[in-house]
Amino acid sequence: MKSGGKDNRSAFWKRLWQMPEALLVCFLFVLQLAVFLICGDRSYPQIHDNLDLFTPHYVMMKRAGAWFAQGVQLPIMHGLSRDLFGSEFLLYNLLYIILPDIAAYITGYYLKIAIGFSSFLLLSRDIAGSRESYRKRLPILLPVAAAFAMIPVFPTYGIAFTSVPLVIYLLRRIYYHEGIRCGTTAKGAVRILPYVLLFLYPALSYFSYHGFFILCYLCAAVLILWIRDRRFPGRLFLSVIVLSLGYVAFEYRLFAAMLLDHTVTIRTTMEHGELTLMQALSTGASEFVTASFHSQDSHTYLVLPLVIFGALMINLRHIGRREGKKILTDPVNLLLLWIVFNCLNFGLYQYAPYRQFLEILVPQLTGFEFARTAYFNTFLWYALLAVVLCRMAGAASEFPAAVKRFVPRAAGIIGCLAAVIVMFVPQVYNDFYYTVYNHAYILLKHKETSRVNYREYYSAELFQRILKDMDYQGEWSAAYGMHPAILNYNGIASLDGYLGFYPQTYKEQWERVEAPAFAGSPWIKSYFEGWGARVCLYSGSDENTYDALRYPELADLRLMADISELEKLDCRYIFSRITISNAEELGLRVVGTWSGTDPESGAVYDDSPYIITVYELPEWTGRTSRSGGDA
Repeated sequence: MKSGGKDNRSAFWKRLWQMPEALLVCFLFVLQLAVFLICGDRSYPQIHDNLDLFTPHYVMMKRAGAWFAQGVQLPIMHGLSRDLFGSEFLLYNLLYIILPDIAAYITGYYLKIAIGFSSFLLLSRDIAGSRESYRKRLPILLPVAAAFAMIPVFPTYGIAFTSVPLVIYLLRRIYYHEGIRCGTTAKGAVRILPYVLLFLYPALSYFSYHGFFILCYLCAAVLILWIRDRRFPGRLFLSVIVLSLGYVAFEYRLFAAMLLDHTVTIRTTMEHGELTLMQALSTGASEFVTASFHSQDSHTYLVLPLVIFGALMINLRHIGRREGKKILTDPVNLLLLWIVFNCLNFGLYQYAPYRQFLEILVPQLTGFEFARTAYFNTFLWYALLAVVLCRMAGAASEFPAAVKRFVPRAAGIIGCLAAVIVMFVPQVYNDFYYTVYNHAYILLKHKETSRVNYREYYSAELFQRILKDMDYQGEWSAAYGMHPAILNYNGIASLDGYLGFYPQTYKEQWERVEAPAFAGSPWIKSYFEGWGARVCLYSGSDENTYDALRYPELADLRLMADISELEKLDCRYIFSRITISNAEELGLRVVGTWSGTDPESGAVYDDSPYIITVYELPEWTGRTSRSGGDA
């Protein structure tokens, strides 16, 4: 028997490696890995909401030895509680504790792919039922699973996005199979393993992006099944409790901040859009066609039209066979309805009466982004693609005789096209595409692009030299002409920073610092007051002063800030990429100017495109402080 099983497995793997779709998937995965391993910290990851946010926070915590610390403050925004930053128990975050930051980033990027691919196939195997049925559909499932795994979503929470099939698999095992065997087959034995795995699942997830909604969907499922079956689904209800406890355990800092800390935060004053009902519905429709910023999954180009066409054909088939009732229960229609619900919720959340109703229901979550139900569509679109293609291959006998034998192969080819599109179409977080594009541009054009790579963005060697020359001793500072993340990454205590959850009182303090800039820039004033997560020294002329361009081009070189308010926050230095034209007027003293290029010989000894001028505030030089702006 054992020999037969071994022969079957051997035959399966032999067939797998003879499958063109499997070879393509392997090629795509190896190509991505090779590019990142070769380029290393000269890769070109997305900077916006990525390198300017979580990576510098994680490096800052590691430098301060604060990952597991309790009751400490971090050197950002005049000292914020460690509890406002990432959990030390999430898998992605653990990478930054163990590995150097660029290695952690690349490992996390590839772990997202590995977990998404394996969990999609695991769920597919469970739904297929029989081993033969699953193996028969592998030419379709392999490339579709690869496409889903490679979707260019928000990198820090990429694993949370692609692990969604895994939690569905665990819940299916609990509901349909009473769990996974736990070393005993005794009748009535308690099968604990599925619940243990469910409890551990939050290590791959993130409560604010997915966990809250998974629990909501799960509660809805308990209610629906209870009504349908007229029997309380006890195991599924127990799953709600176990999964909730898992999220609380793995993200205890987040729950403590949300439920136990009564500090008023910027979440209570954030504006989420004041659209009319028709505008909100239009926004939901747009989300259906093109996914939102953090979850752009490339479904627009092939998946969307194919799924809509497939759904139409499937429903016409039901009508033609006079099986109209099946339309209400067909998985394709149910998944499409789920997507539509998520998109409607996404749009309606920007309609004030709807949002206020949700905040009344759950006042503790005022400011919480309920619109994030749309993040589940990244999985649902590719699940739909797999279902439609498998149904297409299964109905091959109904096609004309001349083409029916090609239908299963065509379904596999479509799956492969979906994977290629995801990998090579430029989307916000498609780090692979932008790394290849920028290096190809440099090689072919023999000049640098306007974007900076990972190494250049943080310019660690340059800042180490600056801090050594200055004899920097941890004094509070601010950045101008670049993002404060660069200061956070390089061990500089910053009064500015980027965080979506901090005390409202500090936001009000920073509004006083920025009053001169806001006076000249109504748009930036509205942007900061309506959101406030980016605490920066802004331009007084509606220009972006922190965009990470290789050669910033600004028309207004003035610093429009209230220097006396900065001094009240103990600010000593301003690190600037901009030569501040009104520095003398503000009483700023130039400490020095540094760059990655020797000004005399032109030799490059630091891999940095920056020219950094450090200014010292008047209070530290004995000069009278003044407010910035025109007299």
